[in-house]
Amino acid sequence: MNPIERIRLEKAASDCGFEMSSMMLADGLVVRSAQFPESLTIQLRGDSVFLLSSERELLLPNAGADGLAVSGWDDLYQALEKAAAIARTMPNRVAEKFHNVTAAMPRSTEVERIVVQRIGQDLFRNALLDFWGGACCVTGLAIPELLRASHIKPWALCDSDEERLDVFNGLLLAPHLDALFDGGWISVEESGFVRYSPRLNFATLEQLGLPQVLEVVGLTSAHLSYLAYHRAAVFKG
Repeated sequence: MNPIERIRLEKAASDCGFEMSSMMLADGLVVRSAQFPESLTIQLRGDSVFLLSSERELLLPNAGADGLAVSGWDDLYQALEKAAAIARTMPNRVAEKFHNVTAAMPRSTEVERIVVQRIGQDLFRNALLDFWGGACCVTGLAIPELLRASHIKPWALCDSDEERLDVFNGLLLAPHLDALFDGGWISVEESGFVRYSPRLNFATLEQLGLPQVLEVVGLTSAHLSYLAYHRAAVFKG
């Protein structure tokens, strides 16, 4: 890796959320952030061909045994941005922030409890906006004001704040899909494809403007247990 390549990689990492000084290895660059403890290694494998790896597999969805290979600077930026977003919203990370913010807040009255709950919901929504890149994970709708932070395992049925505020217990959805998902009219398979309730016939799907095939793009293994719960306990199968 020559000096110019290193400068370009460091800038890409900084632009995408790995803003701390990098560490040079014999065959790569370790990039870090003050916002989270996870790091990422970038290796140059050819002309604009990169291999990303991390000790936390969750940071690199769809990575192989050797890491995630990407070709081109645009794809590198996308991979780095996604890794940083996942690192900022790792399981328990949002819950820790919630506990820190609300530790001294009273909870003796119903109004006080609602205020605390609203803080948690806002943190959860912001985490989903970060994780999904500010766009509906099905339609790609990218107007934040219209998007809904939809719990997979419903808020009221979660066993702890860690579950309620786990970014992997949520999907960022357009309003019509949020209503359908929350009501159990649709669910999501492990493959990411949307499953329609048998109670939604073809005519109804046409009235709702829904295609026969919809897919959630960007699921990780950490979503799967929550989705299994939704299919078993919420979905109108």
